[in-house]
Amino acid sequence: MKLISGKEFAPLLESKGWVKKRIKGSHHVFTKIGNPERISVPIHGNKPLKIGLLRHFMKIADIKENEL
Repeated sequence: MKLISGKEFAPLLESKGWVKKRIKGSHHVFTKIGNPERISVPIHGNKPLKIGLLRHFMKIADIKENEL
C-alpha cells in the first residue's frame, strides 16, 4: 500500500464529497452529508499517515487502494 501524508489525503477526501468542517490545531475535520461519521485528518507536514489510520479513513470514506 502506498503511504501518503495527511496533506495529500485531504484533497482526495474533498474530491469524494467530504467537506472540511473545522480545523483544530493540526487536525482537519471532514464530514459528509448523509454520513454520520467524521474524519479527523492529522496534517503534520509531509509525514505519512500510519498504515492503520490510513486504512481506517479509507474504509469510512469508501476509498479504494488504487485511488491513492
